[in-house]
Amino acid sequence: MPITRLAPEERLSGAVIGGGLIWLAGQVADDVTLDAEGQTTDILKQIDALLAEAGTDKRALLSVTIILADIRDAPAMNRAWDRWLDRAHKPARMTIEAALVDPAWKVEITGVALAP
Repeated sequence: MPITRLAPEERLSGAVIGGGLIWLAGQVADDVTLDAEGQTTDILKQIDALLAEAGTDKRALLSVTIILADIRDAPAMNRAWDRWLDRAHKPARMTIEAALVDPAWKVEITGVALAP
């Protein structure tokens, strides 16, 4: 079974395609000076780009996990999420609070999508 790795970095790939699924690495904002809403918007654009590179889009998302450094940022994150979400194709979603590796990160998002 072939495996395709997208957006390789030093320690990880941005996404891995295998077994009919696209596995997204935890995506964080490129601009860490943004607030939680801005970081979420930045991350969702990255997810759109990775899914496009894989030949699909957000409608193929099956599951998404959102990690917030501070759960009080949930309303700000949800504002960005609600603007981005395709209401006809909502993935399963979980949001949790956890310490992130870089203290400037407010949001990290990962997910799994159906490969085309």
